[in-house]
Amino acid sequence: MKILGIETSCDETAAAIVENGSRIISNVVASQIDIHARYGGVVPEVASRQHLLTIIPVIREAMTGWDWHDIDGIAITHGPGLAGSLLVGVNLAKAIALATGLPLAGINHLEAHVYANWLEHFSASGQESEVKFPCLCLIVSGGHSDLLLMEGHGRFRALGRTRDDAAGEAFDKAARILGLGYPGGPAIEKTAGSGSPCIPLPRAWLNGSNDFSFSGVKTAMWHLVNRGEVSVADAAASFQLAVADVLVAKTIAAAKQSKAEQILLSGGVAANRTIAGRFLAESPVPVLVPPPHLCTDNAAMVAACGYYNLKAGKTGDYDMDVVPGLGLG
Repeated sequence: MKILGIETSCDETAAAIVENGSRIISNVVASQIDIHARYGGVVPEVASRQHLLTIIPVIREAMTGWDWHDIDGIAITHGPGLAGSLLVGVNLAKAIALATGLPLAGINHLEAHVYANWLEHFSASGQESEVKFPCLCLIVSGGHSDLLLMEGHGRFRALGRTRDDAAGEAFDKAARILGLGYPGGPAIEKTAGSGSPCIPLPRAWLNGSNDFSFSGVKTAMWHLVNRGEVSVADAAASFQLAVADVLVAKTIAAAKQSKAEQILLSGGVAANRTIAGRFLAESPVPVLVPPPHLCTDNAAMVAACGYYNLKAGKTGDYDMDVVPGLGLG
């Protein structure tokens, strides 16, 4: 069963074909990082216009060597995300489904990130591994820091979320404060490699709650830099450690509390090898993490999620709309 996935929730235009929810046949991503870097972040109107320019070429490239009669269904991200960006992908997906008669599945972008763990079955240590339920999912990206218990395909229970800045957003803002540019996550990780985490920064534990808060550590970084000279490398390493401490401790505690069989990492921040390494070293249960190119936004994860949705009979109508604030669990 081959599914065409389409992803346009933010600033990546992506299309992919995935077979049976796990085998990647094609995976094409057109990034807009260079366009938005000059602004220090994603400009929604610019992003949606760029999607209009690139989505047809991206789908054509993903479909190279295949025809529509080879495809069994279409999966499209319909939320959460930027409204204008989502509209480009959803409207084109509906047009393709109408023209080809293929079933259409509207996909939750957060759920799709989780399904990146089904695409290449490897644990953080590089060993081949299968997903086991129930599993504790940590979704960490620019807009989300969510803890969910996944009890089966399509069955999620929310355990914790961000109360203010998500982890990825905090990385972007810290990088801007340190003059490291955009996107902030890779810049912080690279710079931290030559520094020492010797600067004391706060951790928001929230009285044992499963929720996250990273606005405090970001603000502390701003005050630190504005008070005077500070080693950029040490500041980056200290910030990365502060975020990692909270993510790792809260996730492992939630996994123990929920009796999860595994921890599944996903989202752009999961591409941080230092954070992934901490989970591998400290978690009492196996940790799965997608390779870096599947942690960031891509259409293969959308197609993988679409396979399980369509297999369960969850199809969308031609009046499907975008849901920019869509949640999960």
